[in-house]
Amino acid sequence: MSDHEYRTTALSKVYGSGPSAVHALRGVDLTLPPGEIVVLLGPSGSGKSTLLNILGGLDSASSGQAWFRDQCLTDMSDTDLTRYRRNHIGFVFQFYNLMPSLSAQENVELVTEIADTPMDAGEALAVVGLGDRQDHFPAQLSGGEQQRVAIARAIAKQPDVLFCDEPTGALDSATGRSVLRVLRDVNERLGTTVLMVTHAANTAAMADRVIHFADGAIRETIRNTVKKAPEDIEW
Repeated sequence: MSDHEYRTTALSKVYGSGPSAVHALRGVDLTLPPGEIVVLLGPSGSGKSTLLNILGGLDSASSGQAWFRDQCLTDMSDTDLTRYRRNHIGFVFQFYNLMPSLSAQENVELVTEIADTPMDAGEALAVVGLGDRQDHFPAQLSGGEQQRVAIARAIAKQPDVLFCDEPTGALDSATGRSVLRVLRDVNERLGTTVLMVTHAANTAAMADRVIHFADGAIRETIRNTVKKAPEDIEW
């Protein structure tokens, strides 16, 4: 196995053409080892979500290369990218995308039914602290609980990497900290690499590595020698 989880070389993404073209990524070079919590930090439009989407196999690059371990993502067909997402990636978004007519357990089972080596749905809910809420429907759960169901759904297929795009963006401070605590626990207990996009600078304190984005490029990468516990993060 490669010693890197992700590697990019001269990765660029341009939307449109001519004078109105938007350069979302401008020649990004990046190497990420496995097993870390990585925060991609920057203002709206800085390119962090575009990078996340390309690494997650949801978008394509205009030029350059992106690698997952020894697999070149930028050379993959749509079929291969679908297989890559199914076998290796879990997604958590700002909005929970739960099926309102299904219980928490049934929402998680949507993923376990198509995964190769799934975790039991009840076990996944227990990992996020909702083992006693598996029969509840989304309308019976708080926003933070719904986000934790979404995390349980993402980890139930035992992905190598968890992609989180503004996972606390719709939550208050106490609830947001509880969700960050779950993400830390998933990283520590399961060894899952966590890539998190956020504009909330304080969240970076819990990461192993913080990548600052601006104008489609990496401006700075910082390694935290001491990480804060989620409950100690100021909101």
